[in-house]
Order: sequence, then structure tokens, then C-alpha cells
Amino acid sequence: MRIIAGSKRGMKLLSPKGRDTRPITDRVKESVFNIMQKWDLPAGAVAADLFCGTGSMGLEALSRGAQWITFIDKDRRAIELLDRNIAKAGFLDASRSLCHNVLNIGAVVQEQMYDLVFIDPPYEMSTSCDIGTRIHALMNLVNLQVKDDAIVILRTHLRALVLELYGQLERIDKREWGNMKVMFYRKQTREKLIAEME
Repeated sequence: MRIIAGSKRGMKLLSPKGRDTRPITDRVKESVFNIMQKWDLPAGAVAADLFCGTGSMGLEALSRGAQWITFIDKDRRAIELLDRNIAKAGFLDASRSLCHNVLNIGAVVQEQMYDLVFIDPPYEMSTSCDIGTRIHALMNLVNLQVKDDAIVILRTHLRALVLELYGQLERIDKREWGNMKVMFYRKQTREKLIAEME
């Protein structure tokens, strides 16, 4: 894995050996960031990388001009490697890593709510995001932790059942690569939500 573009372009990321993960390929990562450009992201964004692993998405966002990233993963080994990647890239003052269960705390708001959130759950958790699932509950929690018009990006299994709306998070784009799909949600303003209900 490497950082594709921006100030740290080409930097190789330390990654675990023998872990049961779903690393995102450079091709898919680049495509996701190309799509984000239509919303002028990630430049200047306060963002969170949930189930971050070694931080590939968040570090890419920082390299491309994000203001801040909160990284969260419950795997201590992954966080240890992430911390080394953060230090290697020189992003210690623009990020925070937390070893915690994402399902319990979501993106955990600090000083500001978020403009952008990446959600990349483990494979077994990504096969359904329907009502009553852990990802459904997480999406509804993240809905409360992001600003109006924020973008939330969710990666799941290709055949996963995914809703059009989680709270105020409305799906606005969907892309498929191999056995995965990536959904892009935008948080509707309260005014828009009320107008649509009338």
C-alpha cells in the first residue's frame, strides 16, 4: 500500500502480515478520491477513518489536504502500525489515533463535527447494512456526528443490502469494483428533510 497523490505521494505504508483484512487497492482508492473531487474533498476537511486498519484512506486524505483525521480501530496491532505511518508521513499534528470499538463510539466528535467520514467495516460485518444490523446502528450514530452536507463513504460486500437513507444520510452515488461496492452518502439539511416530508 502507498499514498497515491498529494504532499506524500509515493510514500509506502507499513502494513500487517497475515491479518484478515480487506485492504483497498490503489486503483479503487484513487477512483474514490477522484469522485470526492466533485464535492471539493478532502481539501480542508475534518474527517474520520473508521475501521481504519493502518490508515490508508485517512493518510491519503491528509496527503491531499485534509485538515484533520481521527483514526479509529479496535485492533491494537493495527493502531501501532498506523502510529508509525502517521509519524513517517509527518502528520502527528493533524491526526489522532484511537484504539476503540467503532461500533460503540462512531466517529467520536472532538472539537468539530465532521465533513467527511470513511467507513470500511470488516468483511463479515459488511454483508448486510439493513435495519437491525450493527452497520445500520453505526450509520445512524455517525449521522449525529457529521455536519450538514457532510459526505460519508461506506464500503461493503457487493451483494450487501444497503439502505438509501440512514437518518439524514442520503445515498447520492454508488460504485462497484470486483466483489465490493462503495456508497456515497450526503447528510441532508434539516430544512430539506422537512420540506420533503411536507
